Amino acid sequence: MSKRSYLVVLLLAMLCVTAAVSQQQHPVLDAVANKVVQKYQTSTCQQLMMQKAQKQPPSAGEQKAMEMLKTDEQMRHEFVSIVADQVVDKLIQCGMIP
Repeated sequence: MSKRSYLVVLLLAMLCVTAAVSQQQHPVLDAVANKVVQKYQTSTCQQLMMQKAQKQPPSAGEQKAMEMLKTDEQMRHEFVSIVADQVVDKLIQCGMIP
């Protein structure tokens, strides 16, 4: 292999390691994001609309999670990158986003 090939392999390996480390960096964030995704995947449009209409105040845990997301830009980015596709897709399907 040439020096250039070794460099490409090294860069790819570094990217894989960086991705693996970042996924393990916030296990609580991953759990919360997966819970949100699961909610939107399993809820019907009618259930989501009813929940929106009833709009209950957030629990203490939800408030703490929101505060962390507000203050930590990297964590917020990770959360959005996990949930955005699923949630927005469901909201469009349900006609909740015009």
